[in-house]
This record gives sequence, structure tokens and C-alpha cells, in this order.
Amino acid sequence: MEKKTLNSNGNCKAGYRSSFSSEEQIDQSASETPVYSPLSAESFRYCRSNSETSAFSEIIEDRSCSSEASPSQWPIINSGRHNPKVLSSRLGLNHLQHDPEEKLASLEIVDSELEMMKERFAKLLLGEDMSGSGKGVCTALTISNAITNLYATVFGQNLRLEPLTPEKKAMWKREMDCLLSACNYMVDFFPTVQTLRDGTTIEIMRTRPRSDICINLPALRKLDAMLLDILDGFKETEFWYGENGSMSSNSNLSGSFRKLVHHKEEKWWLPVPCVPSKGLSQGSRKQLQLKRDCTNQIHKAAMAINTTVLDEMDIPQSYVESLPKCGKMSIGDSIYRHISSPHRFSPDSLLDFLNVASEHEALELADRVEASMYTWRRKACLCHSKPSWTSVKDCMAETGRTEKNHMLAERAEGLLFCLKQRFPELSQTTLDTCKIQYNRDVGQAILESYSRVLEGLAFNIMAWMEDVLYVDRNTRSHREERKQQSS
Repeated sequence: MEKKTLNSNGNCKAGYRSSFSSEEQIDQSASETPVYSPLSAESFRYCRSNSETSAFSEIIEDRSCSSEASPSQWPIINSGRHNPKVLSSRLGLNHLQHDPEEKLASLEIVDSELEMMKERFAKLLLGEDMSGSGKGVCTALTISNAITNLYATVFGQNLRLEPLTPEKKAMWKREMDCLLSACNYMVDFFPTVQTLRDGTTIEIMRTRPRSDICINLPALRKLDAMLLDILDGFKETEFWYGENGSMSSNSNLSGSFRKLVHHKEEKWWLPVPCVPSKGLSQGSRKQLQLKRDCTNQIHKAAMAINTTVLDEMDIPQSYVESLPKCGKMSIGDSIYRHISSPHRFSPDSLLDFLNVASEHEALELADRVEASMYTWRRKACLCHSKPSWTSVKDCMAETGRTEKNHMLAERAEGLLFCLKQRFPELSQTTLDTCKIQYNRDVGQAILESYSRVLEGLAFNIMAWMEDVLYVDRNTRSHREERKQQSS
């Protein structure tokens, strides 16, 4: 049989163009709001639950290609950009088209939205380099920053258990749809054999959606919707918030709410929850506890996805070159004695011994332990990377040392895991930051940033619920003490 190599459309590979390239599809978004600092290559250095800037994108719909490829190989785009009805539909303004005055106002909103999206689209194309000199960051980092900045714009000022305003909620959904639309065009190519009518067998390349996108993106969208539903459930509550540690006349707690709820002075700006003098009702308390447990599961799911995506990212060569020659140099003699002990190793006991008091100390320890872990892993794999047969004897002589390095790496990994469990709001480690900075996979960048912002939002909501429950417990305990004293 005659065997040919064709693509899915029957064209030769030399002129084959299955879809738009990733950069053509993704380079449709980026901007920042004047509230925050400009985007830069350093804008990915943030805590998991906080960020500093904002950037969004424009979505282009109704894409279609002509039957014959144009000489420049560019597809013909029918975006309907001059159709006000299409633009209103994209921007969610169809509900304003009934009254002439509302229609005129909606068209003005469309014009302002289009101008804003043009600016953001231009900034994404420039890679956050407004000079246009080609010194901008890669597309993956730009779109990762855009998702992080959108989260900061929508949720950055939201410090209470209350629903999002309709404007912010619509902005979050609209802009996230734009930023995530690039995933619709990410596919994997795989060869397959097709038999024609005349019996000729040809080999063609077919496409299928990327497996990591198909698995993780729908799950993240579901977690996103669940978190918004949880916030929408706090329209009418038995608790309220007082500013600057002030108390309402309905509360009988004495002293400062700030000392009661927030144990750290650096969080003085957070509003303080207040409850009635009798505390929350049993039904309200039970419902709040159920929502807290649900949010905790969402937080764990988002954290698991984020950890998986980060693990799949390549370790940058710059980080490998910065690793110490000896893992003991990174963690110090005290920690090394515990890790290398022949007895049973307990990460929790070691953390209790170290008495890590602050997140800054925890992050510093995490960086050191992670560097030692990869140093030992690298040493354990060195003998397997030697190409010549004469190195076999050297590899066999180093077997005992390799097993020890493997054990040290596993114990360091367990210590790092326990440390992150104790400090769930811990900022990203140096390795994670380095991976995000040098990552070139746009799909991984989208999944990592989306899961990270959802993880931060879930953690904040859970912390706010804990604050309310903490005040409720103290209110009821104080009330019981007064009853006992009066009796």
C-alpha cells in the first residue's frame, strides 16, 4: 500500500496551519488599573492570597477561515466589531436595550469598554514592555500576571463575608472568560492511520484537547463558582462588622475586638466581626460551620491542583546552578543531625524543636530545606547520568552514598510538606517563583495562576468565617461567666 503523511485537512505539512498559534490566541489581554503599580517581570512575587496589579483581555468570537489559505497564512476574522448588538452581547449589556436612553448609555459603555480592551490588548502584545523595544516578558508570564492582577482588582478590597457587587462579579466572570479562552485552542497532536475509499492508507495528524487542561480547568471553574455562591450566601447575616476595633452597643464584650480576633498587630486594617449579645443562633452557627468546612475542602482542592502544576514545571537551570554543593551547608548542622539520624524521623517533632514563630522564618526555612532536597536528589541521580561504561564501577561504589542521599531527600521533602501544612498562607518559595518566571508553557501558566488565586480566596473566606465563630464563642463564654457570677 502507498503510505502518505497528511494532516487532518488533507493538506501537505509544509502549508499546514491547523489553528491559530498560541501567541495569536493568547496575546489578547493585558492592562492594569491605576490603583496598583505597573506590571513588570517582578509582579509575580507575591503571597498566595495577595497581589498588587490588574490586567485583562478582549475576547474575539466568530472566528472563521476562508476555504483557500491566504498568501500571508492569516485567518480571516469575522468579529462583528462594528455591530452594536454583538458588542452589547459580549459585554453583558443586552438587558439595557429596552429604553432609548438606556440604549444610548449602554452604547457609551460599549465604547469605553472597547477602548479599555484595546489598551489591554496592546499591553499584552508588548509583553508588558511599553517601550516596544522587544524587552517584554514571555506570553506565559504575561497572562499569569493578568490573572493575578484581575484577582487583586476584584477581591483585593473585599475583606468581609459579603457578596461581591454586581459590577465586580460581572467583571470577574467576563475577564476570566477572556483570559481562559486561550485554553480552547490548546491541543495535542497524535498520529493516526486512515484508509481512503480506494484502499490507500495514509497517516494523518489529529488533535485532541490537552489532558491537563481537560482535567484541571473544569475543576477550577467549578471551585470558582462554589466560592462565589458561598459569598452570595452572606446577604443577610446575624453578624456585622465594626471598623477600627469599635464595638456596637448590642455587644457586651469588653476591651478591644482587635485583640480578641486578630492576634497580629500587622493586621490592624481588617474589619472586626461583631455578634449579638447572646451570640449567633444555633441555626446560623451551624450553617456557618458547614460553609467553613466546604470552603476548607475547596482550599485543599485548589492547593492540590496548584502543587501538581508547579511540580510539572521544569526546574530552571539558573536555580540548579545556584544550589549549594552540599545539602548540609544549606540547612545547618542542627537540622542536618535530626534529618540524618538513624532513628525514626518525625518532621513535626523537628518543627516543634525549631519553634518557627513567624511566616518570614517559615519561608526562609522552606527555601533552605527545598534547596537541600534538590541538592541531595541531584547527587542521588549523578551516577545514572554518566554515559561511559567505565563509570559503572564508580556508580556501584557510590551505591551506599546514593541511598543515603535519597533518604535525606525524602526526609527533607516530608519536612517541607509539614512546614507548608502549618503555614498554609506561606508565600511562594524561591523555586516556585523561579519556575513561574521562566515557564514558557501558557497552559501551565493559566492553571497555576488560576488555582493560586482561588486558593488564596478560599483561605481568606475560611479565615473570615473563623473570626466570626471565634467572636461568637467568646461572646457566649462571657455571657455564661456573667450568669454564674450573678447566681
